Amino acid sequence: MTTIAPSAGKYLGTNVHLLPQTDQLRALHTLVRDRNARREDFVLHSGRIIRLLIEAGLNLLPFEPYDIRTPVGGTYPGLRLAAELCGVPVMRAGESMETELRAVCPGMPIGKILIQRDPVTKLPRLYYAKLPADIAERHVLLLDPMLATGGTAVASVELLLEHGVSEDRLVFVNFIAAPEGVTAVCERFPRVRIVTSSIERRLNENAYMVPGIGDFGDRYFGTDT
Repeated sequence: MTTIAPSAGKYLGTNVHLLPQTDQLRALHTLVRDRNARREDFVLHSGRIIRLLIEAGLNLLPFEPYDIRTPVGGTYPGLRLAAELCGVPVMRAGESMETELRAVCPGMPIGKILIQRDPVTKLPRLYYAKLPADIAERHVLLLDPMLATGGTAVASVELLLEHGVSEDRLVFVNFIAAPEGVTAVCERFPRVRIVTSSIERRLNENAYMVPGIGDFGDRYFGTDT
C-alpha cells in the first residue's frame, strides 16, 4: 500500500479511522479499481467494502449496557446502541452506499443532499436537501464515496450543522479520500470523524485522485462513457 501523506497521516486514529489494510481489502480494491472491471463486479465488490465501512462507522457511535437471557438460561452482558441514528447520502454517488446502510439498519430514516460544483464559480452549490425533522437529536452517518478536494464534504457538513447536528455526532463514511480532502475537513471540523477504506497518494492537476478509482457514481450506476 502507498505511504500516507503526513498532512493526512497526522489525523489517523483521531479524526480519521482507516479500515485495517488487510490483504482481503487490498484484493477487493484491486477488483474495483481495475479500469476493465465489469459493472456487476464493481457493484458487488464495492458493496463489500461499503459494508465494512458502515460497520466501522457504527462502531464509533455510543453504546450502553444491555443484558439479555440466552436460550440456555444464562445472562449475557450485552450492549446496544444508545443513540437514534440517521443516514444522509450525498446524491448521486452517495446513494450507492445507501443499500448497504439499509441492509444493516433497515429502519433507519434517510435524508438526502444534492450538492454540485457550480460551472462558473467552481464552488459547491446546494441544489436540494431533505432531512428528518428531528435530525438535530440524532447521530448522523454522512455517506459519500469520494473525498477529493473536500469542497462537497465541507458544504454538506455545514448544512447539517445549520440543521442542528452536533459535530461530534457526525460520522463521514467515505470510500476513498485524498490527503487534501482529509485535511480540508479535519481542519474545518475537528470533531467530525471520517471512516475510509483508503487514503490516496494525491490529487493530480485535474483534481482526480491518484491512483484513484474513476468516477464512482458513473461506474456504480452504469453511466460512465
